[in-house]
Amino acid sequence: MDATACNGSKDSSPIFYLVGTPSLREFLFLPVSFIFLFFYLLILVGNTLILVAMVAEPRLHKPMYFFLINFSALDILFTTSTVLKMLSLLFLGDHYLGFSACFLQMYLFHGLNCSEAFILVVMAYDHYVAICRPLHYLVLMTPQTSAALAASAWLTALLLPTPAVLQTFHMAFDNTVHIYHCFCDHLAAVQASCSDTTPQTFMGFCIAVVVPFLPLLLVLLSYAHILASVLRISSREGRSKAFSTCSSHLLAGTYYSSIAIAYVAYRADLPLDFHIMGNVVHAILAPVLNALIYTLRNKDVKAAITKITCPQDPGHSGDP
Repeated sequence: MDATACNGSKDSSPIFYLVGTPSLREFLFLPVSFIFLFFYLLILVGNTLILVAMVAEPRLHKPMYFFLINFSALDILFTTSTVLKMLSLLFLGDHYLGFSACFLQMYLFHGLNCSEAFILVVMAYDHYVAICRPLHYLVLMTPQTSAALAASAWLTALLLPTPAVLQTFHMAFDNTVHIYHCFCDHLAAVQASCSDTTPQTFMGFCIAVVVPFLPLLLVLLSYAHILASVLRISSREGRSKAFSTCSSHLLAGTYYSSIAIAYVAYRADLPLDFHIMGNVVHAILAPVLNALIYTLRNKDVKAAITKITCPQDPGHSGDP
């Protein structure tokens, strides 16, 4: 579309109108918003307990749990960046979002999403070193190395969406821009622009390919080496312990798949509602599953949370 076809004023910033899910009937807004609120509180409380437990329990001050701390913090930030606006839209009927607020939300959603994908790669590497090179683990995974790996994952991921967001920021828009989504998604904003959307759509699609598939490839390579090492363990007990350590992280494929489906839906001939709900489900259900899969199945983490939430009274610990 030609930018000259825009009715936007150069003196004022556009206002974004979030349409939401077009096929969702109004009488369903309240029950859906309660479901979103329930999952959001579950994510917030669950991950906060995980963070406090891991920081407070000295036994959990290990590289694996350090990366899980990063992962839980990312889940809280990632969900908060989108769900609060969705709740405002459904509860209060507040469909409007300012120009700067829209692009801040866009950047946070995609940047934090990328960060989670790269943290999973770091976690896979940690498991690779622990199982394939156990004698070198303490040398390779020092606190400094763990901090550097986590910082690299955060920095790389937060830089990755910056060019796409900045270029979209400078596209031409009408005074009131209708975004067919529940939050300010990059490709939804691009499609609402008056400018030529082809370059931005292609860039968004490229990022959508790189973010899920490149980290997934690295994770699969790590676990291929892990599987080969586990199969060489002679004792059945040793193999069982190694498999139980990594079984949760083998489900990372579902995380990357949800990202890919959410983005590829734009390029496929699929209904608009399919893409919107794909992103919404990824924004809400993925953090819930992350807490269940990566942390709450861990006995040490559960023991630490129980110790915090149900402290034993020292006075009743012994005989009267």
